[in-house]
Amino acid sequence: MDLQKRPDASAAPAAKPAELRASDADRDRITDILREALAEGRLTPEEHAERVEGVLATKTVGELDGFVRDLPAAHTGRAASAPNRPVQGAIPAEADENVVAVFSSAVRKGRWRAGRRIHAYSVFGNVEIDLSEAIFEYQQVVIKAISVFGNVEIFVPENVSLRGSGGGVLGNFEVDTLDSGDADAPVVYIDGLAVLGNVEARPKRGKLVADILDRVTSRVNERVADRLDRSLRKHLGH
Repeated sequence: MDLQKRPDASAAPAAKPAELRASDADRDRITDILREALAEGRLTPEEHAERVEGVLATKTVGELDGFVRDLPAAHTGRAASAPNRPVQGAIPAEADENVVAVFSSAVRKGRWRAGRRIHAYSVFGNVEIDLSEAIFEYQQVVIKAISVFGNVEIFVPENVSLRGSGGGVLGNFEVDTLDSGDADAPVVYIDGLAVLGNVEARPKRGKLVADILDRVTSRVNERVADRLDRSLRKHLGH
């Protein structure tokens, strides 16, 4: 006689989506919505600061959603993700800059201007390209990284999009895909090859593209100035 299987009473029930633990990416998504709401005048600076503080202390996805439930952006689709390849003709064939390390090391970091195409070559050496504080003069940036018995590390700000399309031959080629919540944000494309070497690209925590933040701050200031002007005109009877 077949015995009917009974559920294991000791097994924990599956968590509902709202009960799942919130990740850093979940918090970043909510923070982006709050930042845009501040720029649009939907939240006061005090409300924005209070909600951001709450987001950082939140544990579950359901609690996070509560901070944006009354905002339109929470009920619309996310911005279209960046394409996996740059727009045809947008990137020159020749490199704007070459970063080369042969039995040595080469570093690009700090406040520097990133061109549209950067080539990085590491042969028994180490190359570090840090875009976390760079000035992006173009929306699309391509970095071609070649590593032969070497190491190439690439760091980008958290609020850009990051794409990768390379490979490894007895080596490691790893790109942490990243999507920005800003449709105008720069897109960094990593291409190349790791031969008995290593190529890695990932976001640098806490680093944001300054010009994107400047645009948001400028919009906030313009809206605040406009509201003050209208209030003053109304008070004076104009």
